[in-house]
Amino acid sequence: MVANETAQASALEPKTKLTGKVVKTTIGGAIVDIGQELPGVIHISQLSKDHITRVEDAVQIGQEVEVWVRRVKKDRVELTMVEPLELEWREMKPEMVVKGKVVRMESYGAFVEIGAERPGLIHVSEVAHGYVKDPSEMLKVGEEVEVMILEVNRRKKQIRLSMKAVQPAPEEFMSSKPKRGRGKRSKNAAAMMAELDEGPKEPEHTAMEMAWQAALERADARKKRQKKIAKETVAQDQEEILARTLEQRLPTGS
Repeated sequence: MVANETAQASALEPKTKLTGKVVKTTIGGAIVDIGQELPGVIHISQLSKDHITRVEDAVQIGQEVEVWVRRVKKDRVELTMVEPLELEWREMKPEMVVKGKVVRMESYGAFVEIGAERPGLIHVSEVAHGYVKDPSEMLKVGEEVEVMILEVNRRKKQIRLSMKAVQPAPEEFMSSKPKRGRGKRSKNAAAMMAELDEGPKEPEHTAMEMAWQAALERADARKKRQKKIAKETVAQDQEEILARTLEQRLPTGS
């Protein structure tokens, strides 16, 4: 029986939603009965989206809670009460095609909710093949769209998207539906379409600005690493306390 339940715990996938009961609280988190042989453990940082200093500010012993699996270890199932994102920053890659919903319109583009921490931006030049003056000509709030991820900047919390990258190019339309007409006029139309496809030109200084920004980011990396080390040290201390408490207080399985 124990072996079967342990196997079930090992089969739990990250982001799996479960319901459990808080059976113990410690300075570093809470222990939750999720109906498995392995106990469920919630670190204090995963009890709430907001920062808390006391576990009891978020949960009480005997409370029923909704949790999500973070990872499964040999001696426990690590859980979170913070609903995970459909797309984590580490999961998003350039050229990945996803679906989303338009949540905001601006003159320079449209913001699309794709299940990430922040909505992604479809710049007006990425809405469609050819020139688009205003994204509202092609899109509206609430509309579901298919987009391709062009770039992900976790530091700036920015996601660049494209609609035209998942649409057939104008040449494909022309080859699938050939038009009969005068050769000269057809050639001119194709040339115009190619010019339109380029969209508005970006200022030449954009590349220089991007290089300068990259230099600033590298200069700032050392400070961020120092802060990260300090935070990780505190989190590690809390996790060690929780692990020791778990080891001391939980009854040994038969």
